[in-house]
Amino acid sequence: MKAFADLYAALDGTTSTKARLAALVDYLRAAPPQDAAWAVYFLSGGKPRQIVPVSLLRDMARQAADLPDWLFEESYQAVGDLAETIALLLPDPMDADHAGLAEWVEQRLLPLRGLPPDELMPRLDALWRPLDAHGRLVLFKLITGAFRVGVSRLLVTRALGEVAGIDPKRVAERMVGYTDLSARPDATRFQALLAPESEDDRELRANGQPFPFFLAHPLQVPLEQFDAVLGDPDNWQVEWKWDGIRAQLVCRGNQTWLWSRGEELITERFPEIVEAAAALPDGTVLDGEIVIWQQGRVQPFALLQQRIGRKTLNAKLLRDAPAILMAYDLLEWRGEDWRTRPQAERRARLEQLVASHVHPALELSPLVQAGDWARFARLREASREMGVEGFMLKAASAAYGAGRTKDVGIWWKWKIDPFSVDAVLVYAQRGHGRRASLYTDFTFAVWNAPPGTPDRALVPFAKAYSGLTDEEMRAVDAIVRRTTVEKFGPVRSVEPTQVFELGFEGIARSGRHKSGIAVRFPRMLRWRTDKPIDEADTLATLEAMLPVSPA
Repeated sequence: MKAFADLYAALDGTTSTKARLAALVDYLRAAPPQDAAWAVYFLSGGKPRQIVPVSLLRDMARQAADLPDWLFEESYQAVGDLAETIALLLPDPMDADHAGLAEWVEQRLLPLRGLPPDELMPRLDALWRPLDAHGRLVLFKLITGAFRVGVSRLLVTRALGEVAGIDPKRVAERMVGYTDLSARPDATRFQALLAPESEDDRELRANGQPFPFFLAHPLQVPLEQFDAVLGDPDNWQVEWKWDGIRAQLVCRGNQTWLWSRGEELITERFPEIVEAAAALPDGTVLDGEIVIWQQGRVQPFALLQQRIGRKTLNAKLLRDAPAILMAYDLLEWRGEDWRTRPQAERRARLEQLVASHVHPALELSPLVQAGDWARFARLREASREMGVEGFMLKAASAAYGAGRTKDVGIWWKWKIDPFSVDAVLVYAQRGHGRRASLYTDFTFAVWNAPPGTPDRALVPFAKAYSGLTDEEMRAVDAIVRRTTVEKFGPVRSVEPTQVFELGFEGIARSGRHKSGIAVRFPRMLRWRTDKPIDEADTLATLEAMLPVSPA
């Protein structure tokens, strides 16, 4: 555990990509394979199911530190991170512990899950005592599921590639599914990541393993520069950017697997897509988007969320929210890897495949035709009416890469501008980690009626914490402290004086929110210091943005 805790401290203590890569390489070369296996799992985003209820962990920490509830809570609010708070408050370590990460996870942490409180409390108390400050911090971050250290999966694959002396793209292929909840890292799996390239890599896909997803870059140049940057539109494959779940449909060995971009197996969530796959040739892998499709058009993402969030799929839900795979790429054909073939060739074969295997749960993502970029821009303006997010531009000559890369071709995402409204800041909460000393997490409201209406009031509808500069954050923090009306634990209500323009990607009705509306990915676009709160938007403004429900 100590070596992994030291690695965490090294990664957390620098913003240099070069330094982080060097720290990863040094650790992976020195660590026993079983420890390195778990390190790669956690650094790549793996999170076991919750090990210990947070309430019990807090009770243990308060008792061990001999603190009253109020002082522990004040400390937590000052620090902003539960794992860090506990690590700081506990007494000094008693004895050193030299067990490795694998032993800690497999023999000490995972067995805690499901234990009754009377067994759990003494075990928790014994865990932290032999660890230093870094070790305790990592321990409690693993227990709480809050382990994050600013290292991308791409950087982990680069480090593994350097250690093994192989192409990081090959490592990326081998890592697909590595962090799935049903998988457990071990020395054998880790050593397989580092093995020399051979025909054995073909066998990795025999069990339904998908390919690494090829990711698009945001296109953020003015329209007048498109000809210079992109060239002739005829060299690009243009499609709508669907608002759904990116997925790969894998058909091998007379079995079907459906994988999300987050590398989660979601096969059981979409039986109609599995049914559509039954007629596809063995050795077929499709890349596409899962969407809810009714009356010839995609439905709001909120309807798709109903399918994701349900543990059981009843007949009514399947009928009311029918899912399809909007296929837009062919990665494997009759057992042969087609990713190195040009986009145009893959598309032509995909069109033939879908045309010859008609099923209501399998659609071909249509190509959009226009003579020049200006016409494409005009077509793009209809995105919201169609329930899409803009265009995807795929170079006709591009191969299918791994991750967000440009070395084998490129995909661009040309998204429409976000929805936006002017809203009033009404609540604030301190941030986490390095933002723990500032009020940076805000709740925003709009008016429930036009100006001049009796009993007009502000109705909260969204929370946001990103979009402002550090200087602006400090300025808003000062206003929050100066205009606080009431405190509710970590939250402060403030006198409504500040207006912000909020942007968000989607909007839907919601019975769980007081406003009756939920928005997706809200963030602050700008601070409207020029606008009085009376001129902020209303619920009617938001309601006018709601998608039209199918008849």
